[in-house]
Amino acid sequence: MSSIQPRFEFRTFARNLGFTERKMRELAPVETIRESKEIYILSAGNHENNIKIRDGLMDIKVFVQEVNGLEQWDPRMKGAFPLKAEKIRDEVFPAFGVSLPDFERHVYTLNEFLKEIIKPHPQLVAVNIFKRRFAFTINNCIAEIGDVYINGAKIITANLESVDVEAILKGIEMVGLKGYENINYPKAIKTVIGMEDGDIKW
Repeated sequence: MSSIQPRFEFRTFARNLGFTERKMRELAPVETIRESKEIYILSAGNHENNIKIRDGLMDIKVFVQEVNGLEQWDPRMKGAFPLKAEKIRDEVFPAFGVSLPDFERHVYTLNEFLKEIIKPHPQLVAVNIFKRRFAFTINNCIAEIGDVYINGAKIITANLESVDVEAILKGIEMVGLKGYENINYPKAIKTVIGMEDGDIKW
């Protein structure tokens, strides 16, 4: 069985991306509208892993490389709660890049994980995210425009992703995103909550 090739991605965030949304709607019909509630775990000790919880699943993506300003991410783990302490220690915490806590349970529910492991840790923070995403296909790339609420603060995101770098670069021009910075979710969230400085166009 052949392995799945990790996709490259361009994503940006801004206060308003109305022009890009209009261009996407002109170029292609909306294929799906998705809403989700997610919890991102942000780490002061790591900038290269994307760690979130959605539908009771721990989802970890690892940064692979940057090519022509695009980021390639590789899905590394999906784990359903409750999670064994051993799995949290051996697979989750290496992605955070911070010191290990004391584990007082053998198995953790989602609430126990957040309240007893994440909240007390001085280098970790859990952030509540709500997403409403409109999906398109632009220049054979997966594309979306979305409303993102970060602890209630609204911001707009747009992205294109594919295994084909040149298709993404052409798609960026087609939808008016040339000149915008490539900003991934962890960086955007850290900027909004004041965990680090950023260049989001407010």
